[in-house]
Amino acid sequence: MIRLLGVFVWIVPATIWYGGRMILSGLRGSTEPGCMCRQGPRYWARQLLWISGVDIAFENIEVIDPTRPQILVANHTSWYDVLALSALPGTYLFVAKKELAKIPIFGRAIGGCGHIFIDRQDRTSAVESLGVARDLLENESPTIIMFPEGTRSKTGKLQRFKKGAFVLAVQTGVDIVPAAIIGSHEVMSKESLKITPGTITVRFGTPIPVEGLGMDDRNELTERAQAAVRELQADGAPSDQEIT
Repeated sequence: MIRLLGVFVWIVPATIWYGGRMILSGLRGSTEPGCMCRQGPRYWARQLLWISGVDIAFENIEVIDPTRPQILVANHTSWYDVLALSALPGTYLFVAKKELAKIPIFGRAIGGCGHIFIDRQDRTSAVESLGVARDLLENESPTIIMFPEGTRSKTGKLQRFKKGAFVLAVQTGVDIVPAAIIGSHEVMSKESLKITPGTITVRFGTPIPVEGLGMDDRNELTERAQAAVRELQADGAPSDQEIT
């Protein structure tokens, strides 16, 4: 309960501070690696993790290549999944549900810095959002982060993947990087506000190439990526390497 209180006390002023600076950075069109649009989320997440007593460990992080575009797909059981992935190297952009855009300061900050909101209930709007992601992948070199389950799992078990990330991969020819986030459900589950200190491990798998695939292959690609994430979840106990 003390950690939860600490988060509540910290999160408003920190969001105002970092969010305000991100908004200014976005208005200026700054995209340099050291700009607040790129570093703000890392600072914000790092401090929140520290208050929560949570460490992040990366396994096989070398598959993340900051010099080329990639689409990272991961399981989703907790808000702490986002915080864990905020420590990724290079330029990354989240595809987030549109409801987050309504959060004061926070929504404008991440939207102004290029993160993409998607309306899961409106197919036309969702297609337009994926079009924005496609343009970014074709013209820049970000890691686009997507949670293909569409929402957090209540039980921690992997849910069926939706196809949006894999349609995007086929359209752009960008490799899929599967990742398993292990331990975040124990830190904070969807059904609880309790924060339990611990270590969240992000285990990255071998990138899945999409070169030569067409739209007829999207279902098979979706199933292959889901199987890869499931295998990563089951692949032995987490190690202690690359703790942030």
